[in-house]
Amino acid sequence: MNHIKLQLFNPVQCQAILDKVKNDEWNDGKTTAGAQARNGKINEQIAHSSPIRAEIQNHVQQAMWANPAIKSFCVPRKLHRFLISRTKAGGGYESHVDNAYMSSGRSDLSFTLCLSDHDSFTGGSLEVDTLMDSLEWELKQGEIVIYPSSTMHRVNKVTNGERIVCVGWIESYLKNEGDRVTLFQLDTGARGLLAKYGRSEELDLVFLAYTNLLRSLGT
Repeated sequence: MNHIKLQLFNPVQCQAILDKVKNDEWNDGKTTAGAQARNGKINEQIAHSSPIRAEIQNHVQQAMWANPAIKSFCVPRKLHRFLISRTKAGGGYESHVDNAYMSSGRSDLSFTLCLSDHDSFTGGSLEVDTLMDSLEWELKQGEIVIYPSSTMHRVNKVTNGERIVCVGWIESYLKNEGDRVTLFQLDTGARGLLAKYGRSEELDLVFLAYTNLLRSLGT
């Protein structure tokens, strides 16, 4: 599994964020797209200089790092870029790949957190290519999906209403996607055994192996 999707916020928490941003300054989303992808990006974003954007980034980051599954999946060094995006009817973002390096850090993982109630808009699904086909997600309010930044992906056209999401990029201590997936599976399995059977000397060895693998593979 090279992605993770889960509920990060409840509707009340999402609405509190939406109330903060509705009257803030919104700019053309093309300003943060690379030259190749710029023409295919039709959305708006909260100004990077906005104190509200910075406040929401801190709030989202704290919630992400407090979630054991997200922390295990990402092995995060830092969340180094964060946008709040609004896509109205007719807007979307054509196929593109995120920059490998940004001024703020290396992009190993990308995420989308849906703030809008999905009943308030139609279309706007996030589609991420795999080796043979693609995965398409219509995120519910408060759901987050995290996936490799190395993949081609797109936001399909919003046909009605408006879609407001948080998007961001994570630099991991593990540069290699395969290493992250393997260690996530090992950690998840070990924690499941701990919850089911309790601590044992054998399980201590598994956690020892995980920790030392993380130490040797980390950058």
